[in-house]
Amino acid sequence: MRQPLLADRGFCLGPLFRRAADRHGAVFVTLDRPLDVAPCLGTDLSYTVLDEVVEELSGRLWEAGVRPSEQVVVHKADNVDIMLLTCAVSRIGAVPVLLSPALAPAVAGQLLGRLRQPWLITDGPTLDGLKDIALSGLVRRTLSVDDAPRAEPLARYTGAEPSPPVRLHPREPALITHSSGTTGVPKLAVHCARTMWNRLVPQQAMGWPTRGETAALHMSFVHSRFYHLLGVLLHFGSPLVLITDPDPASVGPLLVRHRPGIVETHPNTFVLWEELAGAPGAPLSRVRSYGSTFDAIHPRTVRRLLDASRRRTPWLIQLYGQSETGPVAFQVVTRRGAARADGRRVGFGIPGFTRVRVTDAEGRRVAPGTPGRIEARTRGRILTYLGMPERYDRQLTDGWWDMGDLGYRGRLGALYLIDREIDRIDAVHSNLEVEDTLMSRLEELREVVIVPGAGREPVPVVCVRGERPLDPERWRRATAGLPAMAEPRQWRFEELPMTATWKVKRVEIARMLGEGVRA
Repeated sequence: MRQPLLADRGFCLGPLFRRAADRHGAVFVTLDRPLDVAPCLGTDLSYTVLDEVVEELSGRLWEAGVRPSEQVVVHKADNVDIMLLTCAVSRIGAVPVLLSPALAPAVAGQLLGRLRQPWLITDGPTLDGLKDIALSGLVRRTLSVDDAPRAEPLARYTGAEPSPPVRLHPREPALITHSSGTTGVPKLAVHCARTMWNRLVPQQAMGWPTRGETAALHMSFVHSRFYHLLGVLLHFGSPLVLITDPDPASVGPLLVRHRPGIVETHPNTFVLWEELAGAPGAPLSRVRSYGSTFDAIHPRTVRRLLDASRRRTPWLIQLYGQSETGPVAFQVVTRRGAARADGRRVGFGIPGFTRVRVTDAEGRRVAPGTPGRIEARTRGRILTYLGMPERYDRQLTDGWWDMGDLGYRGRLGALYLIDREIDRIDAVHSNLEVEDTLMSRLEELREVVIVPGAGREPVPVVCVRGERPLDPERWRRATAGLPAMAEPRQWRFEELPMTATWKVKRVEIARMLGEGVRA
């Protein structure tokens, strides 16, 4: 059943830029590299130009034969046109399926196998990586944004007239993303317009104080959080700076040029961007609001970011949640609060939209201060895991979703995160807490991850900025008073297995150490 474009209480991606252009006009959008689907447009664009690109792409897809409710996989090199292709697919009522360019080809092949003969939009290099995957048996047709062999160029349909916008029923699948895959093959999360709306509304309320401020974003274009933030920013008419390369050497001058009031990226990217705090031109001096999504962020990083702003009262909004739930808890950290902030505190449920509880192994609520499993009840929960409904059902108990995390509630109700349940090490109360302490004591650390060794002993894997070796004496002093750990293993940050959002794959690191991949 299809409903009119303005059906109530549904967040539809197709008309995002059309509505923004109608409401706010030609607000600027700056990219750090040209679009793969339209390189001739350069990097200085606008709401209006991007709306025109979305309409043109939707016309090409319709002309190629894509129809409402069909699944369309977008799996290509990282760039802003992933977002535009997603909106174009949605505009004609098809279902975008977003696969990270960071996925191993074999994993991408497994995820394609869970779909029902989808279309595939890709590019030459990505398609080359899939050469060992029998795509003819998995996908309906392959379209490419370039002249890739074994694919039909999307440009063939240049000049196609845009079709009338189509919107599916608010409870029909409207977007498919995948989980981070930190513990194995990712799961395909099925979103609908209604649940996406229930995530958008509270985030829109959080964005009210910074409405219209220039926003600089470096986020995964295949993550659902990006589209909710985009919906908030377009609603308020914020100029956008969209970043694909997080290297501070290139990001710094871009931020100096645009002086954003909003900056959002992944927690591990913020650690990298600590370098921008003292960079030439003070690129973070006008930031009023930082956004950190879903993963833990080190208190040291929060303090440095807030201290880099010259605004009177900058803050950082931390969201705790999952792809399956959206944000279920939030907190706002100010410059004054950052000095005494507990990195394990992730805040409170979102009034009217989410509730959080902590339970024991039998599912009973535990008293404040008692560790247990974190569960959430939210209006923004996905419909199911595609092809794995039994796995989805196992995580639900009377409407409460098992987050897979251990934590506890404070006396006043705040939620504190201890660790992922799968990462638990008996000899350490909280891996995350120890990691925060080490990051605060050793400024040279780029990252530290504690994983279980062969005998379940805690093994710290450390990454130091630059190429210098870790100073053993400084490490000895920094670990004073902490749980006993094995000798640290020093890796380069680039060697850490990570997801598209730079989440470290702890299970994979433990496996690599067990197999002797690294000394």
